[in-house]
Amino acid sequence: MSPVASDATTTLQPPGRTAARWLILAVICLAQLTVILDNTVLNVAIPSLTGDLGASTADVQWMINAYSLVQSGLLLTAGNSADRYGRKKMLAVGLVLFGVASLGAALAQSPGQLIAARAGMGVGGALLVTTTLAVVMQIFDDDERPKAIGIWSSVNSLGFAAGPLIGGTLLDHFWWGSLFLVNLPVAVMALAAVIALVPESSSRGGECPDLLGALLSMIGMVGVVFAIISGPVTGWLSGRVLVSAAIGLAGLAAFALWELHVPYPMLDMHFFRNRRFIGAVAGGILVAFGMGGSMFLLTQHLQLVLGYGPLDAGLRMAPLAVTVILLNFTGLSARLLPRLGTPGMIVSGMSLLAAGLAAISLLGGDGYGGMLTGLIVMGVGVAFAMPAMANAIMSAIPPAKAGVGAGVNGTLMEFGQGLGVAVLGAVLNSRFVALLPLVAAGAGSLPAALARTRTEAERTAVHDAFAAGIGTSQLVGAAAVFLGGLVAAILLRRAERAGQDPEVPATPAGAEPAAAPAE
Repeated sequence: MSPVASDATTTLQPPGRTAARWLILAVICLAQLTVILDNTVLNVAIPSLTGDLGASTADVQWMINAYSLVQSGLLLTAGNSADRYGRKKMLAVGLVLFGVASLGAALAQSPGQLIAARAGMGVGGALLVTTTLAVVMQIFDDDERPKAIGIWSSVNSLGFAAGPLIGGTLLDHFWWGSLFLVNLPVAVMALAAVIALVPESSSRGGECPDLLGALLSMIGMVGVVFAIISGPVTGWLSGRVLVSAAIGLAGLAAFALWELHVPYPMLDMHFFRNRRFIGAVAGGILVAFGMGGSMFLLTQHLQLVLGYGPLDAGLRMAPLAVTVILLNFTGLSARLLPRLGTPGMIVSGMSLLAAGLAAISLLGGDGYGGMLTGLIVMGVGVAFAMPAMANAIMSAIPPAKAGVGAGVNGTLMEFGQGLGVAVLGAVLNSRFVALLPLVAAGAGSLPAALARTRTEAERTAVHDAFAAGIGTSQLVGAAAVFLGGLVAAILLRRAERAGQDPEVPATPAGAEPAAAPAE
């Protein structure tokens, strides 16, 4: 190891148990919650935005998607910047950007202004997603880290469940700009706490910034995510989707080739030689696949099959998030981790997640009781698998690359959730079409199919076909999650038995080693 790299690593040795660590965790979880809420909260404001700003359908789509596109495209770059320039510094910058952009969104007078503000919020959100997890890795030691990561990951579930509820409540009493103004006191409070409490750390080693790698990663991720977002709207074989997917995949391929040959890579591709890292990555994608796809299906199941309104549907999905929060905040999953091991926690959690999806498919078609059982079982599975997965990914990457590790974790979540919506949505539509010739004739959705019906018997047939499509897609998701859990557990178990470290390639003078020990 070169002297420079040695110095960089020395600054990152665990500092012991920071006295204010749990207070710091509470603050960064609050900041993380605002990021997750802004992924979902705007959906309930679509009618208000259309009326007040004169937004077209395309404008509304860009208002919603600008945030997720920018955030997903910048996750790896944000993590690398945190490692290079300081995690505390980048966390503070992210809070400032997020707060300023939220104010701009609240005061927007046109669709273009709101789209630009949402993109700015995506930049801040990318910094917050990566730096919050990197700080958790920094301030907690090995004994407390699983519980801390469990609490941090619970915020994701809370945000997805609470977004529509909070948005609906605010819109009942205030104008749509209040959805963004609530971010301001959170950002100010979190910024003050970060400046006062969070210790600084970085892995600055004198290496040159990987600017081309950052550009290629952004092109690749934005292209892929845009294709996934556009597929359900324009069709999976439309020119927009195919061109976007081709550009994204080409960008990611070019990024991988560039990272293999550049002296100071943003993401060391040699990590992918480590079976522990590969197992955690595979499992992470499929947990996110199950969560993203199931949320997409559950909202339609509750509203279109069981007939609940948006607010009632949101309330009936809450047991999943409540279960995750209770198990992680009480530390149950963290206490089980030493007993079951990471592979055991992952396979147990993903098996429960799959069982919950299957239960909803088989028992939830006629009423909410069967669905409630499935939601609780899913919540237990997510509480077991998701923190173990995040811990496995972060543990497989050297401490000097904690920000990049958080970027990888965030990228997996974005990609897995989008993939879940795309794949399970495609299964739903294909089953719907197969069961109902009326849809095959050109009515490509449930409302469109219902509009073509003339008798009660036809409407019943349409509903039954859609419910069958929902059930089939949930079973497909359950099978994918279960098999993914087995694969991830096998790879992790083999890596543990072999005590495998990533292979360390030759390192240029003055550079940080490509891969430090993974265990």
